[in-house]
Amino acid sequence: MAEARAVFRRFFSRYPHDARTFNVLLLGFKESGDVSAVDSFYYESVARGFEPNEVTFNIRIDAYCKSRQFSGALGLLKQMEVKGMRPTLETLTTLVHGACIAKNPSQARHLFDEISVRGFRPDVAAYNALLGAFTRTGDVESALDLMGAMENEGIEPDDVTYHTMFRGLSRGVGFGGVLELYRRMVEKGFVPETRTVVMLVKLFCENGRSDVGVELWGYLIQKGYCPHGHALVLLATGLCCTGRVDEAYECFRQVVERGRRPSESGLRVLEGFLAKSGEHEKLRELYQMMNTLQANSDSYNSS
Repeated sequence: MAEARAVFRRFFSRYPHDARTFNVLLLGFKESGDVSAVDSFYYESVARGFEPNEVTFNIRIDAYCKSRQFSGALGLLKQMEVKGMRPTLETLTTLVHGACIAKNPSQARHLFDEISVRGFRPDVAAYNALLGAFTRTGDVESALDLMGAMENEGIEPDDVTYHTMFRGLSRGVGFGGVLELYRRMVEKGFVPETRTVVMLVKLFCENGRSDVGVELWGYLIQKGYCPHGHALVLLATGLCCTGRVDEAYECFRQVVERGRRPSESGLRVLEGFLAKSGEHEKLRELYQMMNTLQANSDSYNSS
């Protein structure tokens, strides 16, 4: 970051003195995770004539929150208002998330309520931030109530919502809560992203319910999605360990049929269990399909 500051000083005259350029550069410093670098660049730039705006403060507040300096983030909110700037929905949502990181659910709730007081309508990001504050401190009941209120407001859960809730439920009320929410998610026709799929498959297999993992797999295939390779390895291992080698093979076959090559680690797992079960023909079929897949790929790349 010292080098970046030196370059900025050297070529300062080439940068237009507008807030947009300033904020883009400030955002780059924020991504370093070094709040002192953010502050140093901010104060030096302001001294050189840059005028901060609401976006500037949002970036700085986010930097403080992610660095676990929540009191500093609240101080920036006050500075922002002293300068006559109106906090935005993003400002308040960022602070709710900061309270979550600080494990301060009461402050998170207060800031969330401030969103409506200030004339904004909480969006899914704001709800997710507060859900995180509740689940992070083990208050799963409040999280469930909030999710219900969110849906009553017509705001549909997204992948962050489900991932946050599944993680909180698994640590709080246990696997039964995870399974119940999973059923609701499927009923809504929602397709989770990779990280949530992997987490669910892991939870299902760890709790002896690889059958639900197969169910999720089939649901994703039906929806036109091919699950990630890590989910495949987890599910195949869980199935094979419970004697369901045929179903593990079927999952691998579906992946290959969709033009994707399973990981070597996954293949080693399946290979071992197929050999142990005497299913050598299925193993040959799988490798034949993979060879065809590789040949088609080579042909496409050479054309």
